[in-house]
Amino acid sequence: MVSTLGLREDELPKDPEISFDVEPPLLIQEQSNQRELRAGSDSAPEGGSDPERIEAALEKAKRSAAAGERLFRSGVIAKVEAENRALEVVRLQADLANAQLERATAGVASQQARLEAGEITPDEFDRAKAGLAQATAAAQAASANRDRAEMDAALVNLKRQKKLLALGSGRKSDVNRAAEKVTALQQPKG
Repeated sequence: MVSTLGLREDELPKDPEISFDVEPPLLIQEQSNQRELRAGSDSAPEGGSDPERIEAALEKAKRSAAAGERLFRSGVIAKVEAENRALEVVRLQADLANAQLERATAGVASQQARLEAGEITPDEFDRAKAGLAQATAAAQAASANRDRAEMDAALVNLKRQKKLLALGSGRKSDVNRAAEKVTALQQPKG
């Protein structure tokens, strides 16, 4: 066993300027671009507007957000990641409300055709229209909640980027990008 240790010592470089420090590759890559891509596609899961799939993704996001808060408090993840998890829950809630609105709209159209064919009574059609009105109100409220949450997140990010720049560890381009995002969210949707 002693002889094997001697061989390893012979293999080591004798030059004191050669460093043994090895810089490991980063395990966590830049994720903000991926999140912005998802946000640009309304962050709906790959099933389009299927409420069951969105609801399953919402439950998963809620568990992730709860775990994110716990992980942040114990110092495992950054506060930004915990905030992003919570924002994803709000986005999925809005997506779910919109999917339910689409389903209610299709249901009313179907009920309209059945009413004209004499298959249902006007009372049943009125119930379907009332359900559509409720789904419309829920979708509008969820959309307003998402817009407010995204604006709050953008403002927090802008404040964070300004603070990092003032401390010397941020970049002016990050501050500008955060300010542009706030400005874009403040523009009326048309």
